[in-house]
Amino acid sequence: DYYNEWGVGFRIGSSGYHFRQFVSPMQSFETPKQVWEFPLPDILEDYRWEGVKERIEQLKKEDKITMNTSGCHIDIFEPAWYLRGMENLLADMLTDEEMAEAYLERMCQIKCQIAKRCAEVGFDVIVFGDDVATQRGMMMSKELWRKWLKPRLFRAIQSAREVNPKTLCYYHSDGDVRDIIEDLIEIGVDILNPVQPECMDPIAVKEQYGLQVSFWGTIGTQTTMPFGTPEEVRNKTLEMKEKVGKGGGLVLAPTHLLEPE
Repeated sequence: DYYNEWGVGFRIGSSGYHFRQFVSPMQSFETPKQVWEFPLPDILEDYRWEGVKERIEQLKKEDKITMNTSGCHIDIFEPAWYLRGMENLLADMLTDEEMAEAYLERMCQIKCQIAKRCAEVGFDVIVFGDDVATQRGMMMSKELWRKWLKPRLFRAIQSAREVNPKTLCYYHSDGDVRDIIEDLIEIGVDILNPVQPECMDPIAVKEQYGLQVSFWGTIGTQTTMPFGTPEEVRNKTLEMKEKVGKGGGLVLAPTHLLEPE
């Protein structure tokens, strides 16, 4: 139905809402050279950043907190598989390390540039994020994540912190990411999103990690929001506020877009 500026095609699902089939332009590539030579947009072009710094300064004068959005998840793993195809990239990570290196390293370099620029223009919170988990656990082994993605995420975070050590780093991954929460804290993540209650107990996660990281989300968009009564939504909201928000460290929010239901 359409292509984005990265060359990724999208076919809209029958529901017409949020569900899309990806058409990956690099799925048949065979060499790292092809990966590095594929034309991608220059996200540091001046026109993309016109007025951003001035707008941030104005918002701060109004006592507001500023954060960027990640757009179409312009991070590392997700844009790499958008371009390569998810099955292909996961296979590359196991069986063709030169190809995996090309995809992930190119995306990492772009994300480092974005993070640095976001810190330069003054965002209080910078968004990082890759969906690396399903609701049954990690999408890949913990060891594979540590090999390919953890060091690159650390580099991206450091790119922002070298400009502004006070920058808060927000990390998003849907699904059950309990296996890597300690790793995320280790490399400098300040805020974990969305703490999906369908597969993670936000109260238990708060008890275990609440002194080390803050949380953003916790209100389920597969359960509470679409199927709860108004009273049940209020009760769940109050429970998260009291138990996960105890002592601070919670931005209460739905864990995703509100779907048609």
